[in-house]
Amino acid sequence: MYDILIKNGTIIDGSGRPMYRADVAVSEDTIVALGDLRHARAETEIDATGQYVTPGFVDVNNHSDTYWQLLADPVLESMLRQGVTTIIGGNSGSSLAPLTDPSVIRSIQKWTDVERINFNWLSMSDFLKEVERRQPGVNFATLVGHGTLRRGAMKDETRTITPDEIAIMQRFLKLGLKEGAIGLSTGLKYTHARGAGTRELIALTKTAVAMGGIYATYVRDEEENLVRAVEEALMVAREAQAPIHISHLKAVGEKNWHLMDEVFNLIDTAALNDIAVTFDVYPYTSTGSVLYTLLPEWVTQDGRKMMIERLKDRQTYLSVLRDMNKETIDYSQVVISVSTLSKMLSRRRISEIATLQGKSPQEVVLDLLVASDGRAIVIMEVLSERNVLKAIQHPFSIISSNGVGYDLEHAKTGDLVHPRNFGTFPKVFAEYVRRQKALSWEEAVHKMTGKPAFKFQLEKRGIIQEGYFADLVIFNPETIEDTSTMEEPYQYPVGISHVVLNGNIAVAKEGLGAKRFGRVLRQKKNFFGW
Repeated sequence: MYDILIKNGTIIDGSGRPMYRADVAVSEDTIVALGDLRHARAETEIDATGQYVTPGFVDVNNHSDTYWQLLADPVLESMLRQGVTTIIGGNSGSSLAPLTDPSVIRSIQKWTDVERINFNWLSMSDFLKEVERRQPGVNFATLVGHGTLRRGAMKDETRTITPDEIAIMQRFLKLGLKEGAIGLSTGLKYTHARGAGTRELIALTKTAVAMGGIYATYVRDEEENLVRAVEEALMVAREAQAPIHISHLKAVGEKNWHLMDEVFNLIDTAALNDIAVTFDVYPYTSTGSVLYTLLPEWVTQDGRKMMIERLKDRQTYLSVLRDMNKETIDYSQVVISVSTLSKMLSRRRISEIATLQGKSPQEVVLDLLVASDGRAIVIMEVLSERNVLKAIQHPFSIISSNGVGYDLEHAKTGDLVHPRNFGTFPKVFAEYVRRQKALSWEEAVHKMTGKPAFKFQLEKRGIIQEGYFADLVIFNPETIEDTSTMEEPYQYPVGISHVVLNGNIAVAKEGLGAKRFGRVLRQKKNFFGW
């Protein structure tokens, strides 16, 4: 007698191998049998006739932690509803631990109003215990953020780092990894990390590798210097002999779209030279980012506090405007997503606000940054559909959301969230597999399950195999579809009938149950050979 028996489905096991017909039996939290189980019985039986049965999707680039949703609303319903059973946090250089002191939580202030949050940990161990106490709706693992470490060692200073400070960062990185984190992340585009040189990055990456961890990086530039930024990332990986993962790889701005072919060549060459490289991509041509990334880089040097002080100085303000006027940004494609000022500003285009206020779009950007203390998030239509397609098809790509878990109630905040938060994984199936036939079903599932689970060293997840954890998704290949749009993002996908998480039915046709079944995933000490 099994706990769950999924009958008559077609298995896509996550390995990339061809699909096959089989039944799946689950006892407790484990897949215990595969094959012809027509005579078996279970407490819960699911008829998956005409449906595909896949591993739960692994979202390696998720920000539910740094947007504070993991703590405030740990159900993360929009992730579960699209089949995500595991998320990786601590991305883009910011993690919620380890903290040298409480002030270091400011490493997430670009996404979250840290003045309104409460927390009771400093160490990685205590943070992960707190996540467990709040019982997440999905499995959660985390990287250690370089920006968090750097702020811990240097506070708000942005001078050249000292060897002693690098040693402090290495010590806290080791502690974070020893207490369960799975690697190191960097966000070199953000203000506090821009001063990091290759010596610092190589030293920290070597530390992560020595502890069995991965290196994930949000590269330093995604515009005209994209190629140089990817070269830097690959050089760090080569010098540290590290497995590297590039977060949300993209070329921003039409004049830079052609650079992606050169970047793909760099990645292919690196792989031929034994660098274990992957990257993730989300299936949208719009990005979500902090508003200050539209500024000239010199304005944001030395951190957010100094940036605001500069913008308050009239002469500097005019100098920034002059530099911004040299750029060809289409402000009609820049929409305020989240603002700490007023719900009235959310969903408005920068160009629209400029017209209403009788100002230039550049002035609106600077005024919004000053008024919001630098905390404004925007959605920008700046990517090439051709590049998105090529990235999705690339042999080293992984599908990710770069998103956050929300429920429909969050719409009341007025925030215009990105549709990737609700529809990433179904959209890949509907658009790139079913309609465009740019990928096979097996390839797409592999990029969402077995491939990311292997890359991020998630033990016994990402594959449908006896002895593996029972994280499963059942969906109809003819009807699976994202319904979330840029105009109306708060809509769950259709076509997914069940999500099984650690051997429990987390999503059924009727919706979500009352219980949450996610777990904190820590690296095992014996996995590192300790």
